[in-house]
Amino acid sequence: MSVADNTTDRANEAGFGEVTHDLPPLGQDPTRAYRLGIMGGTFDPIHHGHLVAAEQAFGDLGLDLVVFMPAGRPAFKQDRKVSTGEDRYAMTLLATSDNPHFVASRFEVDREGVTYTADTLELMRGIYPENVTLYFITGADAIADIVRWRDAHRIAACAKLVGATRPGYDLESARRTIAASPYPFDVTYLEVPALAISSSYLRERVSAGQSLRYLTPDPVTGYIHKHGLYGLQGPSFGQRGEA
Repeated sequence: MSVADNTTDRANEAGFGEVTHDLPPLGQDPTRAYRLGIMGGTFDPIHHGHLVAAEQAFGDLGLDLVVFMPAGRPAFKQDRKVSTGEDRYAMTLLATSDNPHFVASRFEVDREGVTYTADTLELMRGIYPENVTLYFITGADAIADIVRWRDAHRIAACAKLVGATRPGYDLESARRTIAASPYPFDVTYLEVPALAISSSYLRERVSAGQSLRYLTPDPVTGYIHKHGLYGLQGPSFGQRGEA
């Protein structure tokens, strides 16, 4: 049986029906263990903070790969304007293309309806064999809220959590919340200096005509220019037309 056949069968067994996906194949050798990082986020736009956090998780946790997965139609942003899935996936693909252990996936972007983390992780748990451990990478501030996410018990059952935090962030609230949870969350915290950057800050800079240089990869800046995202006025932004 091929890896593709096996992953489809596992998804069917999980109760989700046939699943078409572009996820990287892992778990082929039953004699070894694999670790797959899942970098979730809206990525509107993706920036160096996301990339540095994923790279640090890759090294510190001994991951085999990190999949960057732009959110499809995130439940918590239904009342906000979000760039199209195609734009966010394209920027993610551009930002990760030069790193051999990063992969961009359309797994959520191509799903219909509102996307929930619990559904995504359970789908992935059904796709991959048991010798693949899933590590869901998110911000430490989200870790403090995750116990209140829809079907949080399913998240705890499907993946280990990685909370990326900026220097000086107070983790005690997150630790207390996780400790008080009735669910068996397994959380690792990573301090990532570049997380002082935020996507909202980049969007504000674009709308104000300010440069994004050194905040996000140049191909992402070029995509924003080309497609006029985030209220970009005119052909370019930044002094003397620079990125």
